[in-house]
Amino acid sequence: MKEKKRFVCQQCGSVALKWMGRCPECGSWNSIVEEIIHPVEKTASCSKKPQLMDEVIYSEEERTTTYIKELDRVLGGGIVPGSLVLLGGDPGIGKSTLMLQACGFLSRDKKVLYVTGEESAKQVKLRASRLGIAGRQLYILAENDINNIEAAVRELKPPVVVIDSIQTIYSPELESGPGSVSQIRESTVRLMRLSKEAGPAIFIVGHVTKEGNLAGPKLLEHMVDCVLYFEGERYHSYRILRAVKNRFGSTNEIGIFEMRDRGLSEVESPSKYLLAGKPRETAGSAVACILEGTRPLLVEVQALVSDSGFNIPRRQTSGVDYNRAVLLIAVLEKKLGYAMGHEDVYINIAGGIKIEEPAADLAVEVAVASSFKNRPVRENVVIIGEVGLAGEVRSVSFMEKRVQEAAKLGFTEAIIPYENAAELEGLKIKIEGVRTVKEAVEVALI
Repeated sequence: MKEKKRFVCQQCGSVALKWMGRCPECGSWNSIVEEIIHPVEKTASCSKKPQLMDEVIYSEEERTTTYIKELDRVLGGGIVPGSLVLLGGDPGIGKSTLMLQACGFLSRDKKVLYVTGEESAKQVKLRASRLGIAGRQLYILAENDINNIEAAVRELKPPVVVIDSIQTIYSPELESGPGSVSQIRESTVRLMRLSKEAGPAIFIVGHVTKEGNLAGPKLLEHMVDCVLYFEGERYHSYRILRAVKNRFGSTNEIGIFEMRDRGLSEVESPSKYLLAGKPRETAGSAVACILEGTRPLLVEVQALVSDSGFNIPRRQTSGVDYNRAVLLIAVLEKKLGYAMGHEDVYINIAGGIKIEEPAADLAVEVAVASSFKNRPVRENVVIIGEVGLAGEVRSVSFMEKRVQEAAKLGFTEAIIPYENAAELEGLKIKIEGVRTVKEAVEVALI
């Protein structure tokens, strides 16, 4: 059989019949590369036969704990045997450190294989010594060939395998170099088949592009069981681990770590970290309580309203959806009569947290009003509630859990929707129920 040629875009993975300077699918220039496909003889026989759902034998397998609570939380309670997990993040954010620390804990009572394609075995040993990792059953394999990796896994039979990173793994059957769309796709398919047949849980470390997306085809995220993102500023000590896809758990959980000289350490009280450095008696600062999965988090909402030097004022947000912020500003203009047509408005969530649920709406409104009026918010007050277009404050779920978290951190008063206030009794915190945004602003500002 003759070899076939095809032209594949290294950005989106689309296949063209001939070389072109610009990809017709994604529009990127000089991204189409010629690849040679080696034909494989096909066999008509099928080793697996269809079977009825009722005939499938299934035993409830326990998850494997990594002994890192924050990682277990994001995974949904631990590692599921036979799962394929993709971990992405910016260079230097701590992906390899997190995986090596997890391998160190897991190797205390089970075999773990750490495959490194970017470092030598001595370099991994040097990093493990710095982190204080002495894995009794931690095996290191410096290899890039997917065939050799697959053979090592089948021979060693470890319950957990880490591939660092998928961009360095290649298949000799393909002519393209490591990191290309075809190589990443082929290597991931081989690893997926290996995890389902041999049974190990496989963690794949992946790089991200300058746009913040995982490098390689989008198909990569569809093939794996779980996609984790490790986020945070490289030159700050705190890191946030979140799941954007999880077939075995929730995608709303987050884990918070702090990078220290001995590696990553778990942050026991994320709310304290998120509120660290909060200014006192300063206009434009309010505290809200949001839910990330089952965990309540107190975050600081910052707002700055200043005179605009342009005909069209600026609206800029960080951590809050832009369209949602514009909607909330319009409510203040319409229902409270604030003239912001010539004012720039900047809204920020301190600590790098991204807010998606509407429970922080009321805190955003109060923070913007505080900056606009130059009147600070009262101390030790947490503000929770959703805001509607009519200026009403609507109830939110799990209010008792949110208020209890605020009380633990020393907050003495909570401004919440009137409907939720009737449900809370016996808490060691003063409850102030409000029906409208105007009423909340009057109560909250000094």
